[in-house]
Amino acid sequence: MSVRKKKLLNRPENIVAEMLEGFARAYSDTVRLTDSGLIVRRTPKAAGKVGLVIGNGSGHEPAMIGLVGQGLFDVNIPGEIFAAPGPDRILEGIREADHGAGVLLCVSHHAGDLMNAEMALELAELEGLANVDMVVLYDDISSAPKGSEPMRRGTAGLFFVWKLLGAYAETGASLAECKALAEKVRDHTRTLALALTSFAHPVTGDIMFELPDDELEIGMGVHGEVGMGRQKVTTADATIDLMLPPIIEDLPFQAGDEVLVCLNNSGSMTLMELYVLFRRVAERLDAEGIRLYKSWIGQYATTQEMAGFALSLCRVDDQLKRLWDAPANGAFVRMLGA
Repeated sequence: MSVRKKKLLNRPENIVAEMLEGFARAYSDTVRLTDSGLIVRRTPKAAGKVGLVIGNGSGHEPAMIGLVGQGLFDVNIPGEIFAAPGPDRILEGIREADHGAGVLLCVSHHAGDLMNAEMALELAELEGLANVDMVVLYDDISSAPKGSEPMRRGTAGLFFVWKLLGAYAETGASLAECKALAEKVRDHTRTLALALTSFAHPVTGDIMFELPDDELEIGMGVHGEVGMGRQKVTTADATIDLMLPPIIEDLPFQAGDEVLVCLNNSGSMTLMELYVLFRRVAERLDAEGIRLYKSWIGQYATTQEMAGFALSLCRVDDQLKRLWDAPANGAFVRMLGA
């Protein structure tokens, strides 16, 4: 099994801090790094608009630091490698994002993220911070069966929520309206991922799971969580033919629907592979009578150097299409607007 264990880093205990410092210097027109290690918008959102906050473990870059900016998040709270930030740091992020209309804390559904977010909301209440709420997000069809959607993990399909919600908050929507929009997008999104190789932990160098060179795993989580099962590596078309039908059936997506498609590079896939895979996705959607509205193809949420991808679909209506086409200016999402 081929895994790249060689990494150009300095002291292991400084990885996150040095990564954040480099990122903030590289994109200083868009974000700034606070003294306590939060990534925040360089130009704050106007007063009277809902602030958007997310916390997450580091090691998945450009998620989520690359989605801070106009039309996106106000604050990202990076944790240590693959570890959610603590409640005190989340509370600090909530304070930083408050512009007088409330703050919505977005939580990708993983046990540690949810527990710490719930504790942070309790701290906010004790501190007297009014108008703070939380939305729990999930999309991975492999992690729990249909009918048990709230038990599912959050994966790459949540980028639809973040882009659309970010645009909605810019319109002056209320906190309750922002939460409802996030839930709407979440409930219209389905994702399935695939891994071709494992990856090495950047601090310990440990290989996180074993996967033979001639096998792939469908349904792998963003931290190497077990998927739906393994099989022999096959062609790009055959791989999409395995992955797309269960995504379509789970919502279900139907003829006449319009969808956004995200093909997320988990780490070391080539663009050549991604475009070959997307070609088959588009063919299969055409055959189903499902119209492709827009696509997102590239590296958005990674797991170090793991080779693999996540395929996500989101059903959209006129409201969501307008929000998708709205301007955004983050380090890794720059859209001029329709």
